[in-house]
Amino acid sequence: MSVQPPTPGNDANEPEGGRPDIPDEMWERFVGECETSPGSAPKEPSARARMVTERLRKADEEAAAGKRTRRWGRKRQPEPWQPEGWRTGPAWQEMEGGRRGRGGRPGRVGMALGAGVTALALLYALNPSLVRSWLPAGAEGTGSAAPLPAETAAPAAAPQEDPLPDQPTVKQPFAGSPAKRWAEGADAIEVPKAAAVGGVPAAEIRAALERTKEFLVAANLDRDVLYGAEPAEALALLDPLMGRTVDRIRKSLDKPTEEDDPVWLFTRFDRDEVRLAGDVVKVRGRMEVTEDEQGVPRIRADYTFVYPLARAEGGDEVARTVVRRVLDVDVLHGPRWEHTEGTLWMYGYNGDIANDTCDEHDGFIHPQFVADRYANPATGRERDPYDRSKPVEEWTGRGECLAALRT
Repeated sequence: MSVQPPTPGNDANEPEGGRPDIPDEMWERFVGECETSPGSAPKEPSARARMVTERLRKADEEAAAGKRTRRWGRKRQPEPWQPEGWRTGPAWQEMEGGRRGRGGRPGRVGMALGAGVTALALLYALNPSLVRSWLPAGAEGTGSAAPLPAETAAPAAAPQEDPLPDQPTVKQPFAGSPAKRWAEGADAIEVPKAAAVGGVPAAEIRAALERTKEFLVAANLDRDVLYGAEPAEALALLDPLMGRTVDRIRKSLDKPTEEDDPVWLFTRFDRDEVRLAGDVVKVRGRMEVTEDEQGVPRIRADYTFVYPLARAEGGDEVARTVVRRVLDVDVLHGPRWEHTEGTLWMYGYNGDIANDTCDEHDGFIHPQFVADRYANPATGRERDPYDRSKPVEEWTGRGECLAALRT
C-alpha cells in the first residue's frame, strides 16, 4: 500500500466523536467483520497501521497550525512517502551536420505523490480486502489484470488511478501501477504496417521502422546498457554522415554534462546503486509515419518504459522509474539526400525521466527510495508520468523540477 497524505480540510468532515464520516451501514459492517472474523482485526495495531496513523496525526497538526505548504511551492524536505526526481528532456536535441534540427536544453524534474482520504487510508491499513470489497465493479483501476490492447493513437486521458494502490515489492514490482497491464519488453514495440510515403517504397519504410525498433531495444532494454555499458549496438545503427552528432553522443557517454547527458537517449543506471527487480520492463507506445514539409517520410516513435528497481545491496523495497522516449527518424531516399543505406538518420529526440534526482549529470539515472529524504524536493507543477495523452514537447525544455503524481 502506498500511504498518501490527507487532503487539506478533511478535519471538517470528521464528526466530533472521531469516527470517519462514512455510511453507518458500511461502518457497522466493518466493525462486525473485525469482531467476528478471526485475524481480521489484530489485537494491537500493525506496524503499517501505526505508521499511517502517526503520519496522518502529524499532517493534521500541521494543517491545524497553518504550516502546510503546496508541493509545487517553496522548497521543503520531502515527506517519507514521496520519491523524488523527474527530469524533462531537451526542448529538442539538435541534430548537427546534416539536414536540419532545433536546439534546446534539458530541464530537471522532481517527484511527489498525490493526496488521499484519511478515513479510507486508516481502514485500508487495518483491513485492505474489506475496503476493496466496498468498491464498485471496475473501480480498482490499475488493479485489473486484463492486458491492454496495443496503442494505435494518443489516448484521450491518463490511465485511471487506483484509489488504493498497492506497494510494489520484488515479487510484485508493478503493483499499484498502470504498467501492470502493459506489454513486456521488445515484444511491446510493434512495427506498424508499412505503406509508401513521399515516393519512398513501402519496403524501405518497413526497413526503417524495423531499425527504429532495434535502436529503441538496444538503447532502453539491453541488460548491459541498463547497467551502464556502452550502447554499442544502438550507436552502430546511427548514420555516420550525421555530422558531429554521433561524436557528440559518444562524448556525452565519456564525459556527461548537464547539457549533453546520455540519459536523454539511453537508459542507464549505476549498478553500484540499484538492480532491476526481476526480468520484466513494461513498455507502451506506438510508431507512426508522416510526411514532412519537404516530402520526406518521418517516423515518430513514442514509448514509455517502466523500470522496477531495488537497491544493489538487497532488500524488498522497489522504486519504479518511468522513462518516456520520443525519437524522430527521417527516411532518406535517393540521390537528393546524402545518407548511408541501412542506418538511421535521426531528426531529433526528446524525453521525460520520472523518479530521478534533479541535480546529477553523471550519465546515470538515480532512482530515489523512501529513505532518501534529502534529495532535491519538487518545486514545479504536477504531472502524471503515465499520461500519454499530451505530446512530450508540452513539458520539456522549461527548466522546471516538476512534481510527479505517481510512479
